[in-house]
Amino acid sequence: MNHFCTITTYDHLYKVLALRDSLVKYDTNVLFHVMLVDGPPPETKNDSIKAYTLVDLDKDETANSIVSKYKKQKDKLRWSLKPSFLKFLLTQEGVERVIYLDNDLFFFNNYSFLFEQLVDHAFLFTPHYYDRSPEYHQNWLEANFRAGLFNAGFIGVNRSAANTLQWWAECCLYRCKKSAFRGTFDDQKYLDLIPVMREDAMILRHQGCNVAEWNRFVCVRELVNGQVMINGKWPVVFIHFNNTTIREIMDGTEPLLQGFFNQYLESLKKCKPGLQPNDMYRRPARIDLMKYAVWKFLTRNGI
Repeated sequence: MNHFCTITTYDHLYKVLALRDSLVKYDTNVLFHVMLVDGPPPETKNDSIKAYTLVDLDKDETANSIVSKYKKQKDKLRWSLKPSFLKFLLTQEGVERVIYLDNDLFFFNNYSFLFEQLVDHAFLFTPHYYDRSPEYHQNWLEANFRAGLFNAGFIGVNRSAANTLQWWAECCLYRCKKSAFRGTFDDQKYLDLIPVMREDAMILRHQGCNVAEWNRFVCVRELVNGQVMINGKWPVVFIHFNNTTIREIMDGTEPLLQGFFNQYLESLKKCKPGLQPNDMYRRPARIDLMKYAVWKFLTRNGI
């Protein structure tokens, strides 16, 4: 059996259900472990979902401290509990290999090769693949160092990762915050150290995994014999439909991802009838636009 997990709030549970549907499409022998951080577990008769609440982590001292520190900040709570929940599944639930997924991911292809990599590797990471050019899109070059090399929306682990997951949990307890001054980016940037700490951490080179708006310059979408491929080589396995990815598709910047988004939207509507595309994303906040304008001015003037 292949094991996946996620951590969610109740109001985003419909995304979890859609993600589950995309997983079982390619493998019916799946168990999706779902942690709810703001209420009782949902009633479900589906054998592919096992629900948990914060009470299940009561015996974990670090997890309890994280809950106490971030209980009024649901996003930070979800992000910071990833390593504790993963460790719990490995050490308390008897799971040998498990992949954490953000609830806004959706699969479009077979993923069995991901678990094959976890036989010999304790960790499996997907790079952001931000643009690296010092001449163009320099904001993406700098994002590699500001936000981190790997996306924390996908993390694969096997049982030997438990001690390092505990280290990551302690890092999240120390600080889960975006701080360029301190070199932190919520739970995510700590992951940069793990391939240095462990020889058995693997960086996934399949560029059809974790396709998103942020990697469109490096992971070029191309149409090959009627199929969307990444850099003419990699089929799309899963897409990260976060706010910016959806916005770029809706604005026409990502035309080759439109068909995938349509499939995703139809699956979401089955779980949340009446959902409209405009309900799924928001325009950039004025303060974010101002920050980007300041960054462009400073960069243009060599500051």
